[in-house]
Amino acid sequence: MSSLPRYRVVLAKEDCKFSAAHFTLWGGGGGELLHGHNYQVQVELAGRELDEAGLLVDLEQCKRVLRALCDRLDSRTLLPAASDRLLCTRRGETVEARLGDRCYVFPAADTLLLPLVNTSIELLARMLWHELAAALRGSRVETLAVSVEESAGQRCWYEDRVTAASPDPSS
Repeated sequence: MSSLPRYRVVLAKEDCKFSAAHFTLWGGGGGELLHGHNYQVQVELAGRELDEAGLLVDLEQCKRVLRALCDRLDSRTLLPAASDRLLCTRRGETVEARLGDRCYVFPAADTLLLPLVNTSIELLARMLWHELAAALRGSRVETLAVSVEESAGQRCWYEDRVTAASPDPSS
C-alpha cells in the first residue's frame, strides 16, 4: 500500500495542554525529583480518502476528545501505577508513593494513578494515542501521531496505524 497521496490534518491548538507534576524513573534505578511541566499536545491525522463533504475527520469531535483527555491530566500529580519500583498506596484521602528512601504523600483528589510503568513523555504520548485512536475507529483516519512536549524543544511523537489500535499494553 502506497503512503501517498494522502491528506494530513494537524491539530496544534494552544488549549490542547495540561499542567502536571511528575517524576521520571531512571532505567538504572532512582528517578527525578518531583517537578512539574506545562505539557503541550499535538496531533497529526492522516488518510487517503475524504467523506462526501470533503473532510478527512470530524475536527470538532476530535478536538473535544483531545481537550477532554488533556483536562483529565490537568492540575494533577501523575504517578505510574504499573511500575514495580514505585509503590503507590491509597490511604483514605491520600496516596502515598515510595521510591527507595523517598516517600511522598499526595491528596488523592489531586493524584492520577496511570496504567504506566513510568510517566515519561514517551509513555504519555503512547497512552494519549491509544485513547484518541479508540475515538477515531471507523473514521477515514489511517494513521495517527500524538506529540507530548514537556518543555520547549523536548517532545516525543508516538505514531501508528489507527487500524492497529488495540488495548494499550502500558508498559
